[in-house]
Amino acid sequence: MTFTRITVEPDKMGGQPCIRGLRIPVATVVATVADGRTTEQILDDFPELQAGDVAEALRYAAGAVRARQLPLQQPAGGSWPTRTAPRVGAEGLEPPTSAL
Repeated sequence: MTFTRITVEPDKMGGQPCIRGLRIPVATVVATVADGRTTEQILDDFPELQAGDVAEALRYAAGAVRARQLPLQQPAGGSWPTRTAPRVGAEGLEPPTSAL
């Protein structure tokens, strides 16, 4: 997948992925969505953004999560069944393992 609205510039925002070269990190847009803001509210908060920027930030974040396994904390006072996400190895996508 090609991201035409996401830029990474080492001298801008510490090299974080940003929207169209603006000083608005993808992480900020994704966190704002996670906080329950609608696209329209985000565009009001950041007038330099466009609706397509918000959508592409979410697609970029989804791709980043797919590309690596992120650490998760075990729920307090409990446990969950052991299951890992698929990993990308030298041979391509490996199936998830399960102890269920």
